[in-house]
Amino acid sequence: MDMRLELIPLPSADIARSKAFYAERVGFNLDHDVEPGNGMRIVQLTPPGSACSIVIGTGMLGSSASPVKGLHLVVDDLALVRSTLLDRGVEVSDISDMGGGVRYAYFSDPDGNSWALQEITR
Repeated sequence: MDMRLELIPLPSADIARSKAFYAERVGFNLDHDVEPGNGMRIVQLTPPGSACSIVIGTGMLGSSASPVKGLHLVVDDLALVRSTLLDRGVEVSDISDMGGGVRYAYFSDPDGNSWALQEITR
């Protein structure tokens, strides 16, 4: 039995702002931006190299949805990714070395959805 995690809905108070943050600043690929009707809008974005996407929009989540916390983006070169995001205007924490070849840095989107950049040296 296969089970694939392929889509994570994130709450957003401003779809245009969130779309710009993820596509222009973080560098996610814009897969879809559609308005199928009845006030619904679906914006799907995918991190480069990932099989799992995020979706923001209207008509999918209640307006009182809480931010999603602790999403992980696994990267090969944490210092490079952190530097790139900082250059694009994303506020990223300093790198924390957890020992055992595991390092993290953290950022949040404008709606408080939080992300960990994780590097594991094998």
